[in-house]
Amino acid sequence: MSGYIGSGPYCFTNSLAMMLGPNAPAPSVIETLTGSPFGVQLIAGTLPLFDPYGWDPDLGLDAAIDLLGVRCERTDGGTPDEALGRLRAACADGPVLAGPVDMGLLLYQPGTPTTAGGDHFVQVLAVDGDTVLLHDPHGHPYATLPTADFAAAWEAQSVTYTDAPFVMRAGFVRERDVTVAEALRDSLPGALRWLAGRDDLAMPPGSLGGAAAVEALASQVAEGLAPGIRAMMAGFGIRVGARRLGDAAACLDLIGLTDCAAALNQQARILGGLQHPLVTGDDRALETGLRQLAPTYERLRAELSTAVGP
Repeated sequence: MSGYIGSGPYCFTNSLAMMLGPNAPAPSVIETLTGSPFGVQLIAGTLPLFDPYGWDPDLGLDAAIDLLGVRCERTDGGTPDEALGRLRAACADGPVLAGPVDMGLLLYQPGTPTTAGGDHFVQVLAVDGDTVLLHDPHGHPYATLPTADFAAAWEAQSVTYTDAPFVMRAGFVRERDVTVAEALRDSLPGALRWLAGRDDLAMPPGSLGGAAAVEALASQVAEGLAPGIRAMMAGFGIRVGARRLGDAAACLDLIGLTDCAAALNQQARILGGLQHPLVTGDDRALETGLRQLAPTYERLRAELSTAVGP
């Protein structure tokens, strides 16, 4: 099984890896521990994301941090001045994981400001006077922003999965030693819950998960995919979804779950292969590929259920 190494939109995973320092596991492991590879959702019946129904990066970060035997302090809220004061104080003791932020308001990135930026996560290194110094895992080490501009992005008004502005995690401390294999095995019951479909998380009306989500998306393609959805899938959705699945396949193969790994690898190949028809407008091939993908989520759930046991 040949794993992927290269660029991709792994912002919260890479930010957490930076926070954990030289002893951090590989980003592929962290991403798998967040639970993101184990499902698919169609939010409000229109927005496709190749992560589980009800999942979001905030939940995923909490899960990965706990599985790795680490604790940290998560804070949010307040006015922009209060949040910047909290950030300044925390940075005096070390870097801070900030996010979600509005990527379209990170003004050092070309093409900003824009309303199409999406959510993002960064590592803040320092707040020096009126300047924030940060590592942006989207290709911008040691980027700087005026504090007021950073606060505008950090308020995350456009990020729909959180009502809390100015979320940050600081004070990372290792509480117990956990091997990569142990963390991956401990993550499996949570992965199975995501695949089975959780009903304890609020979702907008019309939202779908699993095979139903993919079949509904295929029907959208047949009827004419909205340009905004096509652009999002081409620039983000397919890329990150296929990488997550491939990384999870490698991780589960590492701990001997070869059947689960094979199911994930099948998903990764199908999903990654949709990039070309999506971009070129070959909607017949895109629809066909999605309908091939739909039943693979039940196959993965069955394989993982067997591996986890009663």
